[in-house]
Amino acid sequence: MPIDCISYQNSGYFSPLMNDYLNQKTNLQSLYNRFPTLENFEGQILEKQANFDDTSRKTLVSVLQKQYLNIETSALTKQNIDALSTTNTFTVTTGHQLNLFSGPLYFLYKIISTINLTNELKAKYPTYQFVPIYWMATEDHDFEEINYFSFKGKKFHWNRESTGPVGRLSTEGLDEFLEIFALEIGSSLNANAIKKIFQDSYLNHSNLADSTRHLANALFGIYGLVILDADDQDLKRNFIPYIKEELLQQSSHSLVLETAEKLKEYTVQVNPREINLFYIEDNLRERILFENNTYKVNHTKIEFSETEILTLLENHPEKFSPNVIMRPLYQEVILPNLCYIGGGGEIAYWLELKSFFEAVNITFPILLLRNSVVLATVKQSKKADKLDLTWNDLFSKQANLINNRTKQLSEFPIDLTNLKEQLQKQFEALYEVANKTDDSFIGAVKAQEVKQTKGLENLEKRLLKAQKRNLSAILQRIIDLQNELFPNQSLQERQANFSEFYLENGENLIPTLVKQLKPLQSNFDIIVL
Repeated sequence: MPIDCISYQNSGYFSPLMNDYLNQKTNLQSLYNRFPTLENFEGQILEKQANFDDTSRKTLVSVLQKQYLNIETSALTKQNIDALSTTNTFTVTTGHQLNLFSGPLYFLYKIISTINLTNELKAKYPTYQFVPIYWMATEDHDFEEINYFSFKGKKFHWNRESTGPVGRLSTEGLDEFLEIFALEIGSSLNANAIKKIFQDSYLNHSNLADSTRHLANALFGIYGLVILDADDQDLKRNFIPYIKEELLQQSSHSLVLETAEKLKEYTVQVNPREINLFYIEDNLRERILFENNTYKVNHTKIEFSETEILTLLENHPEKFSPNVIMRPLYQEVILPNLCYIGGGGEIAYWLELKSFFEAVNITFPILLLRNSVVLATVKQSKKADKLDLTWNDLFSKQANLINNRTKQLSEFPIDLTNLKEQLQKQFEALYEVANKTDDSFIGAVKAQEVKQTKGLENLEKRLLKAQKRNLSAILQRIIDLQNELFPNQSLQERQANFSEFYLENGENLIPTLVKQLKPLQSNFDIIVL
């Protein structure tokens, strides 16, 4: 089956905002710093180098070394952590929630995009060093978003309660989860490898942050990936001035609202709060509100005067957690970062933030849309060949695909456009006659035109429906194939877990992806395994 070159813009799966960003439309150019091309990283390096507080590197390296104490660390990852202490080292970062067993496939694609971009940068700019960072979203509290994954169309849920930051959540009870999942995947060599990865990650670690770090390291450590948990007192101490500014001045609110106004023709991704911070404890993450000259923690009785909350900030910065508006700033303050790699939704909310970054004098990173992939088996590729389907066909909406294939496969024309055009010409002649009479005749001609046009359209629909019945066997094969590749008529990468493909391909899966994904090419990759 030929592999078509399908751009993100032509795939039909990206928003108008992302399509316009990729097309570098002028109305969006003020909302980002530099467009992601290899050449544009030179300016980004120089700007970040001039604007980054290198004294914070020591803290960053120290925190990472502590977090890796009990992890079997590859030589390349150790080298990358050490390199972060030097002024010529920069990072490329992606972030992701702590989805159970990595969640959907695009977890892999985010990280591989990040790894591969650092390799391209090393080749282009050999006097600098580049480190791939996976920022774990350990402070998120939306447990319902991460407590499951899908395997061959079945959802596996981790049923338990969680009210605080998910990174601190105990993994107790996941042994029972593994027993259920193990029954589903069988006992092949690859199935046993999957079970071991799960066991080593989740049953041998006491909280979700450590479990996810182990999992990501097991999959990508050999590529030098550095995994960061920013839920850390020392890292947040470097962020104190920006937390203080948010508490006292609340400038992010007005600045992000102004930018959102520039995006009003699109769906605004994030609406800022007046204070974009949470108060955080092991079992609590709630918004900080400012009411009647008092700082209050939403849904609790906790409150502070201005003096009290600033004292708490100085003594315990770990009690403050950035929300979706402030988290990107926190990242760029503590990391010597050049580029953030994310999905379309993430890039959309980053586009709301540039004026805020400028106001606090922090360099805004390059924004890169992560790789997107459809994985297919050789068998599926051969099926597509037999059905004479291209990848452009398979990416189209199912109703359009079936209608178009019915017309192509029909032994006679189903499209009655020619008859409609002939009818229109006949009525044009009638209108010439009607214009020489009175208005009532013009109205009669118009009514007859509408009636006959509608009649042809109805005949066309009935003819299409009849041919679908006649061709039902081959059309069902097309539907089945598309449903395999686009489960629930959605992107595979948002539905399936990596274990489904690891079961068939084993340890070759990730090296194959690393070899083929090119992060700067903006094409939807189709990989036949």
